[in-house]
Amino acid sequence: MPPEKAQAKYRQIAEHLRRGILDGTYPAGQPLPSEEVLAKQFGVTRPTVRQGIAELRAAGLVEVMMGRGMFVRSPHSRPSLTRPRGLRREPDGHYVEADGLRWENAEEPVATRTDAPLALADLLRVPPGEPLYTYDALQTADRGRLRQLHRTYVPFSVLLDTKYEEQAPPPAPHLYAALAELGHELHFTEYVRTRMPLPDQAQALRLPDGVPLLQILRVALNAADKPLALEEFHVPGDDLELSYAL
Repeated sequence: MPPEKAQAKYRQIAEHLRRGILDGTYPAGQPLPSEEVLAKQFGVTRPTVRQGIAELRAAGLVEVMMGRGMFVRSPHSRPSLTRPRGLRREPDGHYVEADGLRWENAEEPVATRTDAPLALADLLRVPPGEPLYTYDALQTADRGRLRQLHRTYVPFSVLLDTKYEEQAPPPAPHLYAALAELGHELHFTEYVRTRMPLPDQAQALRLPDGVPLLQILRVALNAADKPLALEEFHVPGDDLELSYAL
């Protein structure tokens, strides 16, 4: 009978911490030993420790708070970041985000033509396959500490008989000032969903294994409740809460 293969070090670390969490050695809401302490205890490198922690995060037992360390997940703990949701219109007609963050694009977004997929066509109330103007951007804030993926969709049909019939409109939020100039009175509806990231999304947002995304879909509507545009945000969902003023 072949000898039993030794358990990988990162799994030993994960199992050691898992037992401590379940037996109360590490109570809910309390910090875990640091990466440095665990690396010395098990005679491994810090990346190996992180691999073990990633298993516990994927199992929902641990949360990592940026700048504070690793904590046993508590049903009563608050995330370290709260982002108010919504838009406000400035006196000059421009729209700005309620969170007050200054998001910068990693690269200037360029308009591309796409066809409306079924799910978005339903929200925009256009036929599947209708052409859309689409902008994609990786955005950062707080000196790169915060990251999000942002996409703007505008149906071609919304722009018929306007100056944007032959030229692309600007991406959101500047898009909303442009729509207001065309005579639209705007209001917005948001949909929030959870998703596990695709590999390219995890890479762009620098997400550890097991961390989900919040997918926020913001639909801009006119006074007759006709959808005019859609914004899609993908943001890390591990240490964030969203707040809405009702």
